[in-house]
Amino acid sequence: MNQQQTDIKFMREAMALAKLAAEKGEVPVGAILIQDSIIIAKGSNSPIANNDPTAHAEMNALRNGGQYIKNYRFPGTTLYVTLEPCIMCMGAIIHARVQRLVFGAYDPKTGAAVSCYQIGSDNILNHQLEITGGICKEECSSLITNFFRQRRKKY
Repeated sequence: MNQQQTDIKFMREAMALAKLAAEKGEVPVGAILIQDSIIIAKGSNSPIANNDPTAHAEMNALRNGGQYIKNYRFPGTTLYVTLEPCIMCMGAIIHARVQRLVFGAYDPKTGAAVSCYQIGSDNILNHQLEITGGICKEECSSLITNFFRQRRKKY
């Protein structure tokens, strides 16, 4: 399996988590942390359920990953997330020393990996990571768009 096929496979796993978040009324974002081609942690958005503004999918996956590997640093890992991470999440990704970030939909309003900021690839911080965006972009974008369309219909 080549890298693009692998990226698509794991992004589909993250999309399944995003759909679960949507079913719970959360913004549909899912994240999966991979090490040695194995899923070591998962996360989906849960700030509403947890009354926690930091409970983004990426943050939840990183928390779960730390518990799994018993460390706060994740060298050699890849984080798959359905939406381009925000500033907070990019900060955590940098501190965790994630090696590679793969995301689906671009976020032109708050995306901190490439859209609004280039955290992690701007050569400013001490850790740089490989960033790949746009994997399953249309499907990931549709999850968000459809979620907010449905919410507007209810009100």
